[in-house]
Amino acid sequence: MDYAKANNYVVLTHDLDFSAILAVTHGEKPSVVQIRAENVSPDIIGWPVIAALRQMAAELEEGALITVDPKRTRLRLLPFPTRE
Repeated sequence: MDYAKANNYVVLTHDLDFSAILAVTHGEKPSVVQIRAENVSPDIIGWPVIAALRQMAAELEEGALITVDPKRTRLRLLPFPTRE
């Protein structure tokens, strides 16, 4: 995460730990694209991921968590709001 943040990269992952790290640290960067699908074959999830990257490029530049599954895509801007 530190390397991605320092180099302005976006993390693409199938692991839920990255969104948990953003939540705990109230991180503003790096942006994370999280794939939520049983079948992560590029034939199945590739086009939804590409569409999300294109559609939400500006949000990824600013800091966002994008969750992509075969049926929908969700966007959360970073940092996550703190609970009081």
